[in-house]
Amino acid sequence: MSLNKRGIMLEKEKEIEKEIQEKNLNAPRLTPDYIDSVIVNKYYHRVPDTTMTICVLTLQNGFQVIGHSAAASKENFDEGIGSKRAFENARAQIWNLEGYLLKQKLFEEK
Repeated sequence: MSLNKRGIMLEKEKEIEKEIQEKNLNAPRLTPDYIDSVIVNKYYHRVPDTTMTICVLTLQNGFQVIGHSAAASKENFDEGIGSKRAFENARAQIWNLEGYLLKQKLFEEK
C-alpha cells in the first residue's frame, strides 16, 4: 500500500465506520467526520536545530491540544512528514476528550 500514515489511518477509520454502519450500530458515538469538524485551526512549529515538529489544534470551544513528532535521525527528517505525524498525535487526543464528553452527556441524561 503506498499511502502515507495519515492515509492509512483514514482508510482504517473508513473501514471501521463502514462496518459500524453495516451492523446498524446507531447508538450515540463519535465519528471521524465529527472529530475533524471540531478542529477550527492548526498551527505548526518546528523547533530550531532539532527534528521536533509541534502541532497545536484549536477546537471549536477554544480548547487546544498539542501533538508532536521527532525523527531519531536528522538525516531522515522531513518537515512534511513531521507535520503529518504531529497532527495525527494531536488529533488522537480529541477522540479521548470528545469520548469523555459524550459519555458524560449520556450519563447525565439517565
